[in-house]
Amino acid sequence: MTESEKYRQELSELRIKKGDVVMVHSSMKALGTKRKPEEIIEDIQAVLGEEGTLLMPALTYENVTPENPVFDSEKTEPCIGLLPRVFWKMPDVVRSLNPTHSVCAWGKLAHTMTVGHIMDNTAVGAHSPFMLLPKFGGKLLFIGDILESCTFMHGIENILKPPYIRKTSDVEYTVNGVSRTYLGSDDFGWGSEFQRIEWILEEPDIHKGKLGEANVYLIDARALMSAALLKMWAEPYAFVTDISMWI
Repeated sequence: MTESEKYRQELSELRIKKGDVVMVHSSMKALGTKRKPEEIIEDIQAVLGEEGTLLMPALTYENVTPENPVFDSEKTEPCIGLLPRVFWKMPDVVRSLNPTHSVCAWGKLAHTMTVGHIMDNTAVGAHSPFMLLPKFGGKLLFIGDILESCTFMHGIENILKPPYIRKTSDVEYTVNGVSRTYLGSDDFGWGSEFQRIEWILEEPDIHKGKLGEANVYLIDARALMSAALLKMWAEPYAFVTDISMWI
């Protein structure tokens, strides 16, 4: 069995199948492989097939800031992870328009999942690919022990507006040459603990497995939305920790 066949088999064993809509958060280091990022991405695409859709966050919050407020979907490199930086430039991949939290997508629903992001005046709003995942039966795939990177949870915060999120001055960004105003906010001394989502989900809504040497988590986005909304409604601080003493 080739390395490619092995990875595709493991992805299938994780319950990823043709036609799925999957958003990937990844750590190449966790995979423990010398394979190229392009090869890993092609393996995922092969398992999803032509009817499937692959998405990856292409976040730019480190290089697009109020001090440097210019985003160009063709030129602004993602600041997170090797896989997203490679995926962004692969054939037939499109990118949503958001200055700090864009998403790249490939496959049948790539345009549908990304086209509306520009309508949001927040990073993870109702029209973002993150929040469209539940609508289209999407899944979140975490390659490595990186559940704390679950950007989807910022969308839950956007819905419930917990007390630790406070409004700041709005920010003017230039997005593909057009000036747009985005709502400003800050967590004011509270650190995200999104890895706690593992505590509120059970099989089959969260499925754990292996890909290469990496621990992998496949999460049903619709189930996560329901469980996280209920948890935060009852306990607004369920997914944060007070870090004000360290600031």
